[in-house]
Amino acid sequence: MAAAAHPLATEAGRQTLAAGGSAVDAAIAMQMVLTLVEPQSSGIGGGAFLLHWNGSRVQSYDGRETAPLAADENLFMTPQGRAMGFVDAVVGGRAVGTPGVLRMLEIAHRQHGKLAWARLFEPAIRLADQGFAVSARLHAVLTAERHLASTPAARDYFYGADRLPKPVGTMLRNPALAATLRAVAAGGADALHRGGIAADIVAAVRGHPSNPGQLTEADLAGYQAKERPPVCIDYKQWRVCGMGAPSSGGIAVAQMLGMFALRNIAVVPPYRVGGQFEPQADAVHLFSEVGRLAFADRAQHVADPDFVPVDVAALTSPAYLAQRAALISDRSMGRAAAGVPTSAPIAYAPDESPHRSATTHIAAVDAFGNAVAMTSSIEDAFGARLMVRGFLLNNQLTDFSFLPRASDGKGSARPDGPLVANRVQPGKRPRSSMAPTLVFDRHSGELIATLGSPGGSQIINYVAKTVVGVLDWKLDIQEAISLPNFGSRNGPTEVEADRVTAPVIEGLKARGHEVTVIPMTSGVQGIVRLRNPAGWGGGADPRREGIALGD
Repeated sequence: MAAAAHPLATEAGRQTLAAGGSAVDAAIAMQMVLTLVEPQSSGIGGGAFLLHWNGSRVQSYDGRETAPLAADENLFMTPQGRAMGFVDAVVGGRAVGTPGVLRMLEIAHRQHGKLAWARLFEPAIRLADQGFAVSARLHAVLTAERHLASTPAARDYFYGADRLPKPVGTMLRNPALAATLRAVAAGGADALHRGGIAADIVAAVRGHPSNPGQLTEADLAGYQAKERPPVCIDYKQWRVCGMGAPSSGGIAVAQMLGMFALRNIAVVPPYRVGGQFEPQADAVHLFSEVGRLAFADRAQHVADPDFVPVDVAALTSPAYLAQRAALISDRSMGRAAAGVPTSAPIAYAPDESPHRSATTHIAAVDAFGNAVAMTSSIEDAFGARLMVRGFLLNNQLTDFSFLPRASDGKGSARPDGPLVANRVQPGKRPRSSMAPTLVFDRHSGELIATLGSPGGSQIINYVAKTVVGVLDWKLDIQEAISLPNFGSRNGPTEVEADRVTAPVIEGLKARGHEVTVIPMTSGVQGIVRLRNPAGWGGGADPRREGIALGD
């Protein structure tokens, strides 16, 4: 079974599996098609994290972008010593990190691929040559976009002569991307990281007329994807594994589950209203308070482990999580302070950067007992708004803290303030929230589920909600994904607009919550083992356009 954020990508994954491909093969085929049909979210100009299960062990692969070697902690500071505005930082070359997704997929394929590398690019090349129809979602995102048309290549591709997005149903052909994918199919990741494509990437980044970046061909040539230890936690009768630093996603989800085990969120399941499920106010209260505690630790303690000590064992230990869970009462704490894990060696300032949303997720299980959960991103919608050789470049460096030191509360860093763990440093990977997740039966070791979501820092809550929905509330995967979104990122309690009813909101306010009603456009893709009849069940988020397909 395969699941992705666009039907054409899912079909490429299904066909790859049907041809005898592995879960990794399917993920590669789906990512290449998503580069074409969901360009606002991910692609070969960005990065990704991948979890793999081979029937006996979990491996995690880090294809996160890196800061150019010429960058320093003042990358996003103005001459006046203040943090830049987000849009000012994003649009142009300044925020472009060294892409990593192709290097990462190449390593995973070398270890776990079954079909030839070049074959996995054929669906995307064919679609890029022949064209694909502009979907309603792509059209809506283009309509809301204000900066993409400043890049001539993107303007000519996405917009008509009237400067309006091309209508739904328009066939978009991308021969430039087809040529790029042919080069990568023939030459591997080196085709992007060295030579003419690399030179064009660097020229676009450094040559931006108003906001140039510092990326060099040496940065691209020197990039290395890494295998990292996964983050696994025992949760009741299950074992849940996620991605470790430089992503905060796996750590935060593990912390939340550890606290849910102590406070037993299973006793407050959603109830059915008409044809939909409605969360109880008690459940949203508990979920939000646990989220506050996890996000406080995320801001304080998590960054690239090659630069900052990240003690996952201390952050996820039962004793520490019991201390954290004891802070929860029947009233909202409003804003949580970071905890002090027993081995925390350095006092960092919390990262107070605003939260952003983007990204895509891919899930696959194959006939050989392998599974993949892969979350991929170019960060903001349409990334840095730079289009090179048919694909968009990321703006992933804006996931760093703009302020290198503790804030003075007025948009500047205190000169003598403690350093922020997630500050910009040369060659460093910005902290992520991506949370690809695998779930196992603790006793049999059998794979139960593979899932994940896009959504910026909201990913953590989207994934945790889905895991709780399936494991604790006994919903099927589609019901768990479709359940209204809610949670806190250590600010207001956020509930999904038009999905959470007034009685729940009033119940939260009665418990002292500051409630914000906002769009919460998750994009969870999930595959879960079925017992009767035996097989796999897939779920795709109705808030986007993805589907799950299996044979």
